[in-house]
Order: sequence, then structure tokens, then C-alpha cells
Amino acid sequence: MEAQLVLKVDNTAARRLFLSKHALLETPTGSSKGSDLLNLIHRIGFVQVDSINTVERAHHMILWSRRQSYRPKHLKKLLETDRSLFEHWTHDASIIPTEFFPYWNYRFQKSAESLQSRWKVWRGAEYQEKLNLILRHIEENGPVGTSDVGKDEKRSKGGWWEWNPSKTALEYLWRTGQISVSRRENFQKLYDLTERVIPSQHRTSKPSKAETIEWACNSAIDRLGFATPSEIAAYWDKLDLADVKAWCERARQRGELISVEIEAANDGKPKLCLARPQIEDELASLDAPSQRVRILSPFDPALRDRKRAEFLFDFNYRIEIFVPEPKRLYGYYVFPVMEGDKLIGRIDVKREKASNALTVKRFWPEAGMRMGKGRQQRLEAELERCALFAGCSDLQYLKAWQG
Repeated sequence: MEAQLVLKVDNTAARRLFLSKHALLETPTGSSKGSDLLNLIHRIGFVQVDSINTVERAHHMILWSRRQSYRPKHLKKLLETDRSLFEHWTHDASIIPTEFFPYWNYRFQKSAESLQSRWKVWRGAEYQEKLNLILRHIEENGPVGTSDVGKDEKRSKGGWWEWNPSKTALEYLWRTGQISVSRRENFQKLYDLTERVIPSQHRTSKPSKAETIEWACNSAIDRLGFATPSEIAAYWDKLDLADVKAWCERARQRGELISVEIEAANDGKPKLCLARPQIEDELASLDAPSQRVRILSPFDPALRDRKRAEFLFDFNYRIEIFVPEPKRLYGYYVFPVMEGDKLIGRIDVKREKASNALTVKRFWPEAGMRMGKGRQQRLEAELERCALFAGCSDLQYLKAWQG
């Protein structure tokens, strides 16, 4: 029997398909509110939440880089009024379409199983009563945050981040789905009973483990374009790798996946991945990338998987906030810079509260990336748009910003 040929995808085509899936190939224009914003988040799957706010918080930067008419109030309405989005864990805290909520029941179940035994050790036999007390308090008094509970309690030794029992109880109840994030005030999460946050049509459905695996794997490969089983498992970070590998084999046998070889950016070596059979049609229909320069969040979904980003873009990025300053290669919190379908550098830029200016400290182009006049003009135009988005009244460049 003749061996089946494996489709070979060159690096440029692979990058463009991946960026198209993540809404980074087209010009970042168009509507950014209501159903249009919800559809965008649905398209990319989730938006990571992070507390660092040197220009704007990660979830806002992620959405702005795709739709530059976006403003934070647009997201707030979907989250806190329409309830068409909810906040929970993927690989990290993220904002997710509420229609996906039923598939988080499997995560809630796994969290309950893994945390119950540890909670008994941390808190002793009274742990269940503490959970019941917190639930009753929320039921009677409405949403609460960690600063509202356990003010007079002793902190744990070796528990969750040295938290007091009530704060730990809130986290436990959230991780297990009994309470949900109702809103944030000054970035602090306020929790309410899940039945008062998640609409009933999304709350009552309880998919089985098998149904959850089907949904998670299908939705991951459709948003990645091509992937290894490990990359599929990491996308939502909710499944065991063995379950994902078994699903991949079943999907291949059903003709729902094919093998493809994806070319690496740095050395051209191929990586064997899986993709939908229609990948050739998708590649043929891709438009040329917009040549807009974009400043991306370090937590952008397209860069979340650092190894994948390095493979596709030859872009090695690491957060250096926990690296001592003398040992940092770049800076405390630098932003990746994209032009077209290439990552061209990284930039250290910060909103200064005292002067309300956006200060450009330094830009590092990637090796071999020449900063001609046109490219520099596009970068400076993006910085002007970034200053406007951040609400800054001025844009300032330090003398050595170009390195």
C-alpha cells in the first residue's frame, strides 16, 4: 500500500494561518462593542486577565490590538450587565464566553477532588463549616471580596499564599464553581452565588467528561489551525494529555484530522502536527497581512505558548518582572511589537501617572530587523494610538529610546 503523503506547510503560510485564527492578520479596525466584541472574544477563545498595568491591563491591550476603537467600558457591559462573558481559569485567569461555561463543570469537579483533601490538612476538620459560613454570608449580603471577609482571622502557614481561612474559602468556592466573579472594583474580584451570575441556560447543562474532551479538543484545534496533542491539551489547560492523544487518534481515524509538517522559523526543521483536512483551502484563501505595526500584550493569546511563538516566529520572549534588575535582558515589562506577520522587536513603554504622559523608554529590534524610515514611522504612529488608548495627554521619548 502506498504511503500517504504528509502536507508540508512553509513557515510564512503557517504564521499567517495562526495569526488569522487569532484576528491579527487583518487591519485592527471596525466595531468593538456589543455582539461584535463578543464575536471577537469567541473567535480567539479567551482573553487573559493580569493585574500589571504599565500602559493598560492585559485583557484591554489584547482587545485593543485587534480593534483599536475598543475601550474598557465595552468589555465591562458584556461581563457585568449582559453576562455573556464570565471569568475563570484557562491556563490562567481569563475572560471567556459564557456559552462555554457548561464545559467548566469538569474543571470544577477535578478542582473539588484535588482541593478537598488539601483543605482538610490546611484548615482542619472545621473546613466545611467555613465554606458554609461564606456561602450563607454571600447569600444574605450579596457580592463580597477578599477584603470583606476574615479580617480578624489568623493567616495560614503553608496554605494558599498565606491567606486567612475566609479568603481561602472564597478561592475554593470559586475554583469549584459554587460562586462566580460578579464584577471587579479597583481590580478586586467580587464574588456572588453562581446562580446569580451565570444565566440559567448555561448553568443547568452538565456535559460528561467525554463531551468535554470532544468540545475542548475541537475548539482548540479550530483556534490554533494546527497543533501537536500537547498544544491542544495546553490551549484550555483542562485535560490530561493521555485523553487528548486518544481523542486525536479517534479524530484521525474518523477523517477529522490529518498530519501536516510545519516549518520552523529559525532553522526550517519541520514539526509534525495535526490539522483539519481543509487546511489547504484555508491557506489558499488567506489575505496578505496588514502592515500595521501593533504593540501586543505579553499575555496575548497568540504568544501565550512561548515555545510555539518561538517555533513560528523565532521570537524568544520571557517575562522579566521577577528577574533582578541587573540581570534583565530587556526590562520589567516590555511589549512585543508586530508588523504584518512578523514580530519585529520589543518595546519598554509606560504611562506616567504624575505627568499623564506615555513614555517610550527603549525599543529593541529583533536581530536582522532593519529600522528604516517607513517602519519607524509606522511604529511611532502605533505609539500615538497607544497613548490615545491609554488616555495620555502627551507622548514622550527618552533620548536613548532607539538603543
